[in-house]
Amino acid sequence: MNRRKFLQTASTLAFAAAAAPSFALQAAEKKSPTSQHLPRWRGFNLTEKCVKGRDRNPAFKESDFALISEWGFDFTRLPMSYLCWTDPSDWLKVRDDELKDIDDAVEFGESLDLWTDEKALDACAFHWGMLSKRYKGIPNDRVSFDLLNEPAKVQEETYVRVVRRLVQAIRAEDPQRLVIADGLQWGRDPVFSLADLGIAQSTRGYDPMQVTHYKANWVNGAEKWAEPEWPLKLGDKMTDKDKLRKDRIGPWKQLEQKGVGIHVGEWGAFSHTPHKVVLAWMRDCLELWKEAGWGWALWNLRGGFGVLNSSRSDVDYEDFHGQKLDREMLKLLQSY
Repeated sequence: MNRRKFLQTASTLAFAAAAAPSFALQAAEKKSPTSQHLPRWRGFNLTEKCVKGRDRNPAFKESDFALISEWGFDFTRLPMSYLCWTDPSDWLKVRDDELKDIDDAVEFGESLDLWTDEKALDACAFHWGMLSKRYKGIPNDRVSFDLLNEPAKVQEETYVRVVRRLVQAIRAEDPQRLVIADGLQWGRDPVFSLADLGIAQSTRGYDPMQVTHYKANWVNGAEKWAEPEWPLKLGDKMTDKDKLRKDRIGPWKQLEQKGVGIHVGEWGAFSHTPHKVVLAWMRDCLELWKEAGWGWALWNLRGGFGVLNSSRSDVDYEDFHGQKLDREMLKLLQSY
């Protein structure tokens, strides 16, 4: 099956970017998604173009989309760098041949600050406008745009200003396009001041970090954390399913009541967390999101958080076409 044929018949693709835009193709549902209601899209993040190295700009694997569909999932999110399709000396010069390989979205904001520099914001808006024009006419049950991945330490007023500008650029080309914005604080907190904009929002599932990022080498101090259990007790504080419902579901449900659709754009636990702990934590998260009516995308399909080649030391992997499949985790995901 060629890629075009597959996308026409089965796939859900979402394209995200590190600190920048993301873009999605979704599998059709009986009821088209809207900014007020997002389907329970379920799937994985693929990371081939998350960071462009000197000799690294691989194509996404068609077989991954087919495999995800075969497993019964319908969503794929692709974190990407804008450097994959632009001339590094000119951010506004698009290499169309690379876009054909990507068919996705864009990131901006490395050498300049998207939040404070108009040049950076102009370029980001340009790329979103370009993508909006490129995919105009494809219905929202096939294509949506997820704007900026995990805004971190930025004031809500600043974030809202940027999001409104990007939505304006998109709607100038395609007024009907479905747009999704990540929450603040790395996607954890809902943005109520965007509720009037007519866009959906994306949350995260990385709580508590002592479970999800145990011994993650990019998190300061994670190598010194005690080996986690689930539920997690730290001193006299307990984090369990009920606390997740209160802290991570409750605020987003309040936003949802204002007519904003919700999706969990990323979640998962790193490979150093004991497998039995990961599965117990995942089950509680999946039950909460199903109860809430929200879809999700696991970070990632292949790698330290995924179901393929996660390099966990406590899993009996199944050989799957030359890759190592965590069948137990896959079955858990498929059951929700």
